[in-house]
Amino acid sequence: MYPEYPAPADPRPDGAGTVAPALETRELTKVYDGANAVNAVSLSVPAGSLYGLVGANGAGKTTLLSMATGLLRPTHGSVFIDGHNVWSDPVGARGRVGLLPDGPTMSEALPGRIALRYVGVLQGLAPEVADARADDLMGVFDIAGSADKPVSSYSAGMKKKIGLAAALIHSPSLLVLDEPLEAVDPVSAVTIREILTRFTVTGGTVILSSHSMSLIEQICTHVAILNRGTLVVSGDTAQVRAGTSLESILVDTVGKTPDPGGLGLDWLGSAPPTDRDDR
Repeated sequence: MYPEYPAPADPRPDGAGTVAPALETRELTKVYDGANAVNAVSLSVPAGSLYGLVGANGAGKTTLLSMATGLLRPTHGSVFIDGHNVWSDPVGARGRVGLLPDGPTMSEALPGRIALRYVGVLQGLAPEVADARADDLMGVFDIAGSADKPVSSYSAGMKKKIGLAAALIHSPSLLVLDEPLEAVDPVSAVTIREILTRFTVTGGTVILSSHSMSLIEQICTHVAILNRGTLVVSGDTAQVRAGTSLESILVDTVGKTPDPGGLGLDWLGSAPPTDRDDR
């Protein structure tokens, strides 16, 4: 019903220098109402990589990431984080992850600084350390001016930034981010990209889901494409692109949209009717 697979290599380097993947999924499957939302996905994310996950709406990206981080139990398969099984060793696995999910990440009734402090303490930080890191992160993300305001009053972009701060506060080894730049202003987007790149350079690993093909191409060392829950291709970004663009590959993979000229929208853009009833 729910078979487990052997753990990968020990995450600590051994005499041969082998290191477990930062994240590994094995035959990961989720079935809803008899249909596979995610279909036997086996994916290996190298430690130190910046890994992009792309696909059309409904491709299964969020479901895959939710299972990979322990938020959603798979119908079948296993997940390992730094060699730790997410389900049989949840403390060892999940404590290594910083997560920015598709949705609220904290109590929005709390002021931003207090909300971050709360997340930090729950992740095992001493209160004074959590306070200092919260101030650092809010300063970097340019939301320090709203530190004492409830998160519910933040704009969509500010909520995204404080969510990312919450994912970073305990200094995880793996960041899993669902659309991290959605609704974020261009200046903050540059800052976030620099932080993510620096994070991997210093030994961390980032997995991010995004609809921005240009973002994936610019910053991701590796990429995987999902289509209707199935892993189509994965690997080094340059090799997956194979001299073309990720956008072209994605369109070819999922199938092109109908020709707008054949959609029956001849009325769109035409002059407004002169006999409109303005009553």
